[in-house]
Amino acid sequence: MLIVFLLSALYSSPPGQVASGSTDRQPKNSLAERLGYPPDAKLLIIHADDLGMAHSVNSASVKALETGLVNSASIMVPCPWFAEIAAYARTHPEADFGLHLTLTSEWKFYRWGPVLSKDRVTTLLDRDGYLHPTEVQAAARIDLREVEAEIRAQIARAREFGLLPTHLDSHMGTLYQNRGLFETLLRVGRDNRLPVMISREWFDRAQYLPSLLRPDDIVIDRVISIEPNVPPERWEEFYIGAIKSLKPGITQIIVHLAYDDEEMRAATIEHPDWGAGWRQRDFDLFTGEKIRQLLRENNIKLITWREIGKIIAKSER
Repeated sequence: MLIVFLLSALYSSPPGQVASGSTDRQPKNSLAERLGYPPDAKLLIIHADDLGMAHSVNSASVKALETGLVNSASIMVPCPWFAEIAAYARTHPEADFGLHLTLTSEWKFYRWGPVLSKDRVTTLLDRDGYLHPTEVQAAARIDLREVEAEIRAQIARAREFGLLPTHLDSHMGTLYQNRGLFETLLRVGRDNRLPVMISREWFDRAQYLPSLLRPDDIVIDRVISIEPNVPPERWEEFYIGAIKSLKPGITQIIVHLAYDDEEMRAATIEHPDWGAGWRQRDFDLFTGEKIRQLLRENNIKLITWREIGKIIAKSER
């Protein structure tokens, strides 16, 4: 789940354009060219969020990775079903799994806490001892030192379970909420030699972003995710329009997958946004034939964060 601040669904900067003052902070060649593609290539990551949250999420996401169009995903380490998806990742090392760094716990009754002991990260907790329910509450209350300790612990725990993450992003966009949080995310990503999901289209809305970037930081062109203002009957129309209007460069479409089953209906009770029905609709579309045909018709190439991460490895040689 991501927040509206990050995902103004079809907003994007013209190809190659960056925010004022940031032009000299990025390599002259586009990221697509650095990956070996022509500058006019339309490159797409179809990315599933929230793996580890529930068995239903894991099952649907694995099915979509194996038989559908989803080719990348990120995992929530503090969540109850993390061990299940970690076991799958160990036996499928080719899969493109990142970490969905988690500092919030948004559901009414289905809650989780931090990886670190609670006495070490007291500002990360609400009055019930769980992570804060919203990204706004979290950003207003958490101590940056505790944030850094917790997200480093999540990465360490993932590796203890045999995961080799390919990228980092942030559940509900918490780590993009302000300069201090974003700077912490960048530092942890750099220290772990992992690309962080950053979109060029965010520069105008969060003007501190470009000033924090180094020339070797990875920046994709745009992120697309469906939002609550799209009614269920227009779900397919939204995604078809997004794909047909895809511009050259690297785009990530974020989906949230699960089955509309008893487990997910209970976990997301009284929370229809990003709930069981929402996730079933995403699953149905991205395991169906219509989207696959659209990608072929529009000459769109699927790529992964694993491919993007090789740029970092090359720069260190």
